[in-house]
This record gives sequence, C-alpha cells and structure tokens, in this order.
Amino acid sequence: MKTLRYKLACILLFAGCFFMSANGQNWDINTLKSINPQSPQAGVWSGVSKSVYPLSLASPAALLATGFIKKDKVLQQKGWEAVGSLVINTAITQGMKYAINRQRPFEKYPNAVYPYEFDDSPSFPSGHTSTAFATATTLTLEFKKWYVAVPAYAWAAGVGYSRMYLGEHYPTDVLAGAAVGAGSAFLSHWLTKKVFR
Repeated sequence: MKTLRYKLACILLFAGCFFMSANGQNWDINTLKSINPQSPQAGVWSGVSKSVYPLSLASPAALLATGFIKKDKVLQQKGWEAVGSLVINTAITQGMKYAINRQRPFEKYPNAVYPYEFDDSPSFPSGHTSTAFATATTLTLEFKKWYVAVPAYAWAAGVGYSRMYLGEHYPTDVLAGAAVGAGSAFLSHWLTKKVFR
C-alpha cells in the first residue's frame, strides 16, 4: 500500500510539472526570483550544491568496500542497490533533460535571474537534486532509522534549494528532480530484491 502511495505521489508531481498553465510558469519564475539573489556568492549554498556528486559516489563505494572487506553479503547488496539507484537516476534524468530541452532560467530571463555559473545543459529536471534525492531515498530504504532519514533528506532538500539560490534551476526543475531521484531509488530497491533473492 505504501509503495502505491509513493507511485501515485510521483505521478501527480510529474503531471503537475508537465501540464503547467501560463500562471504556473509565472509562479515558477516569481518563486525563483524571490530565492535567487542578484549576485549569488560562493559559500554555504555553493558548497551544498558541490557536495552532491562526491557524497553520492562515496555512499555506494563505502557500502561495497565495507561489504567486501567484512564479507558481509547484506552490505554488498545495499552497495549494489545504491549503485543501481544512481545509474537509473542518471539515465532517466539525462534522457528527460535532452528530450524536453528546457532552457535554463538565466537564459530565458537574463535580466531577472543571476546565475552563479553558466551551465549550458538543459534545465529540466535538476540533475543535482535528482542525484541527492536518489542517494537520500536509497539510504533511508536501506537503513530505516530516523537519524539516517532526517539528515539525508535535509541535505537533499538543501541541494534543491541551492540550485534555485544559485540561479541554475526553476522550482519545477527541482521538484521533478526530487521525484525522479526518489523514484529511481524505489525502482533500484525493488530490482535489487528481485536480483538478490
């Protein structure tokens, strides 16, 4: 039942992102403008944004290394599940980016959005956010403890916020990235259970 609820939530989120009206687009840019300062500086939010790939790669690497050193099959399975989550997430995110090919907000609104860096890849969905949520959701599914889930999701939410603060993504890019990342983790979790049965 819980899995069905998660799937429905993801479907509704995607539907909302894809079928936005003109007012929805105004909400998207207005929300971004309220978050993005005129000169986003390197600092906390830049650091949070840059932490995504090192932390997301360190997670499965640590699980696999520990699992093989200790000859612990459960930890090895968790490591492969984390790898699978990142692979699925990357494939879906990159596929969507180039299929939808949405302009970055600073390209469409050069006088209203101020980027920290000029990234030329498509905007939708946010790859940083999807990777962070894939990692957070995988860790939460593997280690069902509040003291894992709370910091993991706080970090992932911080990554999403940082992408808007730095002028790189619209709010809908971030929401879609969160849904793709979480969905990728659930899919990897399900596939891992089938493979390692």
